[in-house]
Amino acid sequence: MSTFCTDNPLVNRAVLIWLLVAASGFLILPWYAIEDGFWGFDWIVDGYPFDPDYAPAIVLLLAGEKPWLWPILGFLAGPLLLIGRDKRDPLFGLVLLAAGGGGFAYVLLQGFAISIGGWEIAVLEALFGPLGDRQFGMGYGAMLTAGGLFFLLTTGLAARRAVNGDVFVVGAIGLIVAVVALFIFFPIAQVLVSAVQDNDGNFALDAFFDKLFSTKIWGLHCVIGSRACGVAWNSLALAVAVGAGTTLLGLAFALVVTRTNFPAKRLFRALTVLPIITPPFVIGLALILLFGQSGAASAFLEWAFDIQPSRWLYGFAGVWLAQMLAFTPIAFLVLIGVVEGVSPSMEEAAQTLRADRWTTFHTVSLPLMRPGLANAFLLGFIESMADFGNPMVLGGNFEVLSTEIFFAIVGAQFDQGRAAVLALVLLFFTLMAFYAQRRWLGRKSYTTVTGKGDAGIPVALPNRLNWTVYGTTIPWALLTAAIYVMIMFGGFVNIWGLDHSLTLRHYIDAFGITQGDHGLVWSGGAWNSFFTTVTISAVSAPLTAGLGLLTAYLLVRQRFAGKDIFEFGTMLSFAIPGTVIGISYVLAFNVPPFELTGTGVILVISFIFRNMPVGVRAGIASMSQLDASLDEASLTLRANTWTTIRRIIMPLLRPAIVAALVYSFVRAMTAISAVIFLVSAEYDMATAYILGRVENNDYGISIAYSSVLILVMFAAILLVQLVVGERQLGRRSQPRTTDRAQGVQPA
Repeated sequence: MSTFCTDNPLVNRAVLIWLLVAASGFLILPWYAIEDGFWGFDWIVDGYPFDPDYAPAIVLLLAGEKPWLWPILGFLAGPLLLIGRDKRDPLFGLVLLAAGGGGFAYVLLQGFAISIGGWEIAVLEALFGPLGDRQFGMGYGAMLTAGGLFFLLTTGLAARRAVNGDVFVVGAIGLIVAVVALFIFFPIAQVLVSAVQDNDGNFALDAFFDKLFSTKIWGLHCVIGSRACGVAWNSLALAVAVGAGTTLLGLAFALVVTRTNFPAKRLFRALTVLPIITPPFVIGLALILLFGQSGAASAFLEWAFDIQPSRWLYGFAGVWLAQMLAFTPIAFLVLIGVVEGVSPSMEEAAQTLRADRWTTFHTVSLPLMRPGLANAFLLGFIESMADFGNPMVLGGNFEVLSTEIFFAIVGAQFDQGRAAVLALVLLFFTLMAFYAQRRWLGRKSYTTVTGKGDAGIPVALPNRLNWTVYGTTIPWALLTAAIYVMIMFGGFVNIWGLDHSLTLRHYIDAFGITQGDHGLVWSGGAWNSFFTTVTISAVSAPLTAGLGLLTAYLLVRQRFAGKDIFEFGTMLSFAIPGTVIGISYVLAFNVPPFELTGTGVILVISFIFRNMPVGVRAGIASMSQLDASLDEASLTLRANTWTTIRRIIMPLLRPAIVAALVYSFVRAMTAISAVIFLVSAEYDMATAYILGRVENNDYGISIAYSSVLILVMFAAILLVQLVVGERQLGRRSQPRTTDRAQGVQPA
């Protein structure tokens, strides 16, 4: 049902709102970026509005400066022609397209036309003359004006009946396309274009093919255990193993938590989530202290069973184990909502037809979980491909694409072209995984949550499956617990692995508070990075979750041209290693029109678009189970699309909301590969601080800091679950008796 109809004032109201937004940016707010940064507001009492550094565009024009901004005023005046005009008039949409689209394009054009050194186009320099000073990047005013004009463009597209004339849907699609293009495609293009350039920036196709088909990437003449294969095959084998392993293990934990009477469900849920709230290299260090040649477990095996310690941990096995620990929580967070969403009435119908519990599970329940399984595998595959920390710590001679990209960029021989070629190979594998996932799911329906009541009891797991998931999850939970005991213990010993005398020195050095002349002083060296990390993560998490779930809604519920490309574009930043993301952001956002390096904004943006795909995949997996008739019923009752999402869809997506919020928050707290290039003296992040201590062999402070982060993130997870709540589907809980007879479960 369209929201664009003759008796609905939404379109006119939308025009007015976005015109006011665009005009306020041009007439009221500073046009150029403030030197103090996005969060600096001293300009309000420091020369505003007549100081050229803080002046709105209109003030600059009236003062005879920046004459190239005059055409923007004309675009802003364009929608005034629509006053009193009927919305059905074809001119209505055309005016909005011309004013909004033309104005938005012109704002970007004038921004890109002037760099730090002056005009980029000789014709413009001849027209306006040389610039007296450099142009800064876009500020509050330019961003609001560009945003308002852009949404006037999308409103015009709705008026021209794009996507059935739904203003909200067209605006949402336009918003996501614009931000993905700006913050994913644009910066990555800055790096990938160097794949066909030499070190002097000249076009060199021969060098590109030499790098692409090198034996270092594709070599197959290798023997396991003696020499590594090409990094492409190493990465592919590892990613497939991790994707399959994390999916199966995540499913096992989801089944234990939702379909069994295991008494320690809450503990299992906590242990499953713990690895994603840990800096990646800390898990690697804990594994070394457990299973390394001098590790605690290795020493015990030698003492008890005379098994000699070896270096098995350094290579494929060690990296696989670390990635399984790190990425199984992602699969669990995606799958738990899918497992909960399987309709008990369908399972009961199968048992009514005399199917036993195993037949019911593998012919009814498991096929309905396919969206979750496919998305969990895809996320595990991509995470493994892009992972940098674990292969760096435990890889040994086992080389993968992500570490090769890192050394190509930061090594002694800076080779941005080789890094770009390796990134292209990684993207190719990711695209193949994405395609395989889509083919496996096909066009089948996986709807299990409808508008009808469903108060059935989930069917108990078959006995053999029940014991299988117990036998898998309990040892894994014990291993996870052992690792975290090692991590927590490491913060209270003098020298981890050598001198285990207890001390609080590391916590005092990092988080000490002393009494000064004017009150309490945050004297610990970690406080600055800690407060910055918590603030940046808290800001980015809801934005990440909101954008990801909105994208999922559009992909599942809407039909529009280019939807497959749109979906892959939202996954692109997830497939690129964080190292490449960091470098690309520095190259793209270090000069006008987007000067963001060294600010907190660039950290927020990098986290949003790095972590958004998890919200997208979790949302798709959960929304695939919701019957479209729920939306249609709401729209039939004259609710608009936004009301339908807020009142109907969002309450049923609570597992996906929790997954997106938790993942985006904790990954922002623990990210390292991208932020290492984006932090500054003012905006230092916790992981960059910890990595610096690790490089100085100060493991005590590193572990102490990591322990504090784990506790903070664990508290944040509990808070998110408390605020969001659980999805209420009106179903009864699993009875305590598990050895029930076949047939319909008793009430």
